[in-house]
Amino acid sequence: MLSAAKSQKSRIFAGVFQKHNVTNNMYKPEFQKREVIVFRQFQRKGWSLFACLGREVVISVLSVATLSATKAANISDEVWRADSAQTTKEIWLGDVGVTGSRAPLTQSQAARMVTVLSHDDIAQAPVQSVNDLLKYAVGADVRQRGPLGSQTDISIRGGTQEQIIVLLNGINICDPQTGHNVIDLPCQLSEIIRVEVLEGPAGRAYGTSSLVGAINIVTRPDRESGADVTLEGGSFGYGKAGVRANLRNARWNNQLSASYARSDGYSRSKADRLNTDFSGSKAFYQGGYDDEHVRLSWHIGLADKGWGSGTFYATPRWQADEQYEHTTKLFTALQAETKQGAVRLRPSVYWNQNRDRYEGYRGQPDVMKYNYNRCNVYGANLNSYFDWAAGRTAFGAEIRNEDLVSGNLGEPLFKPQHIHGTDRDYTLGINRTNTSAHLEHNVLLDRLTLSAGFVAMKSSWSAAGWKLYPGVDVSYRFKDNWKIFASYNSSMRLPSFTEMYYKLQGYAADPHLKPEEMQAIEAGAQYVSPTLQMKASVWHHHGQNMIDWIMDTRLGNDAVWQSVNHTKINATGLEASVGLDLKQLLSLNTQHSTLNVSYSYITQDKDLEQGLVSQYALEYLRHKLVARLNTSLWRELSLGLNFRWQDRTGQYTTFSGDVCDYRPYALLDARLQWTKPRYTVYAELNNVLDNRDYVDFGNVPQPGAWLVVGSRFHF
Repeated sequence: MLSAAKSQKSRIFAGVFQKHNVTNNMYKPEFQKREVIVFRQFQRKGWSLFACLGREVVISVLSVATLSATKAANISDEVWRADSAQTTKEIWLGDVGVTGSRAPLTQSQAARMVTVLSHDDIAQAPVQSVNDLLKYAVGADVRQRGPLGSQTDISIRGGTQEQIIVLLNGINICDPQTGHNVIDLPCQLSEIIRVEVLEGPAGRAYGTSSLVGAINIVTRPDRESGADVTLEGGSFGYGKAGVRANLRNARWNNQLSASYARSDGYSRSKADRLNTDFSGSKAFYQGGYDDEHVRLSWHIGLADKGWGSGTFYATPRWQADEQYEHTTKLFTALQAETKQGAVRLRPSVYWNQNRDRYEGYRGQPDVMKYNYNRCNVYGANLNSYFDWAAGRTAFGAEIRNEDLVSGNLGEPLFKPQHIHGTDRDYTLGINRTNTSAHLEHNVLLDRLTLSAGFVAMKSSWSAAGWKLYPGVDVSYRFKDNWKIFASYNSSMRLPSFTEMYYKLQGYAADPHLKPEEMQAIEAGAQYVSPTLQMKASVWHHHGQNMIDWIMDTRLGNDAVWQSVNHTKINATGLEASVGLDLKQLLSLNTQHSTLNVSYSYITQDKDLEQGLVSQYALEYLRHKLVARLNTSLWRELSLGLNFRWQDRTGQYTTFSGDVCDYRPYALLDARLQWTKPRYTVYAELNNVLDNRDYVDFGNVPQPGAWLVVGSRFHF
């Protein structure tokens, strides 16, 4: 039932609410943000939004706090919000958002917390890639080998880059060959409307590959026809040009973008040649169709990039400093969503291809043969849900085939396949099919949400049968501003093909690795008001058969990196964050001014024997502190300051044979921006303090300060 003040009735049925000033906090709720409201579903059906809320919704124009809209895999990203005269809880009209579950739930109902980086957060951050953006998520560990997104490993809560799942519009785009280059996306940063980070095992929500967390990158065509042009330039010979055009016609929407970026690099090899340069192109087409019965969306993307890898994968035994890598990635997907009927269906099909060429000695195949890999991933999934007297139930299944042909990884092929553009053949390969099914039920009461279910998984690679990984989330809302939450979740991950088969230049992989398994518990509380937002949580992970690369330095020149299963690793951590709206709190005479501070602490109880060093699993961020200030200075001029301090546990062996501890370091980034409706001009200075001594990976030098200036024009 809907009611409203009579004086506002005409405006309500016109569906128009004027806008307040927008105040955005990175990873935090948005405040005083009015939206045009679209009323779509007033039917008295079991699946209608108001029926599932089970309460009277009162519409008014009072200014209250609303939470940031979020979306998970395969869920619509059109979310409309209304203010309520009776409560500060968020009520979403029409399309329903979802957080951390298979069934769509409103943000206030969601039992599991998801960190959301909004479009405004992305636009204001001093970054040129998603890799760099995630540095400001306190639960993410971004280990950079090269700047400006050239090569970065990303993990969550002490895990490795192999243990997270990355999704593009809800589609799993992970490469089973390796997780090193998973964030090489086909879209431009300006096309991303939201990045969602779910911390902890997410098998029930995103599939079993999400051992320690998930990252979902959401793109969407513009709502209106138009075009954008972006130009950037900066230090180390950096340059970038990008264009985007969108055509909207009634129910159809089509958008096409393309960009090119390059850099000379920031260091040279011993032979005095550039060895950290990069260049690459991207192209991305996304389209959609929407009517009263069905919503369709699709995308086709291409990302092609080559970069000098310097000492990225060097070892004390193999001190190569002129490595090089080139990747070409193809992304395709078709998704649908029914909008009527007792059971809602969300099917999708996808095909992703990853091609990789690795050169141990750049441009010298006679010294070391190039490694060629081609991996095709085909998948189809169905996610469905329905409402009934006991709540909301979701169910579905996915089948995913992973096929690799290689010159170095896998078992001998029955028939070699020619490598296009070369005089060589793929002689090795591996193929596996992973099948999963999920079931989840959500009990939605006035202030309590209980979500429980499981995912079952089986792989043709393993002789084991079906295995279940359960999970349960619960949250309780009280005093309007407070929410407490707790969860238990589990998941697993199959070893990557590199972990199973890589055996070159100081690496010795084990093809008989067992799948990793993780169980986790978490509890916390959240407070949200117009001027203050706080969140704190404590978590514990229990991992079995965790995969890592370790080296026994006691073997001297015979030491190699070996892939192994650790028997178990226990990790415990806490996270806390505070966000302040300084404009309202201090009554500042500015358009906006916000401050956010976040801190994360992790400890693990798995210690290596004397002389053994770990490459990933036991090199984690014990401490991470992130602070972000965003404020308007004068008229359309704004300033963003982003500070990071982190302390990594673990050791690395230098080329001279010395074993060194990772040292803590601090970095400050800044962005100055002038924003007008038709154009934006900005200057970014990363590593303002010119810190050249910090190390993310052993034996990989980092650049000092680098400057980027750019502009974006909208037509």
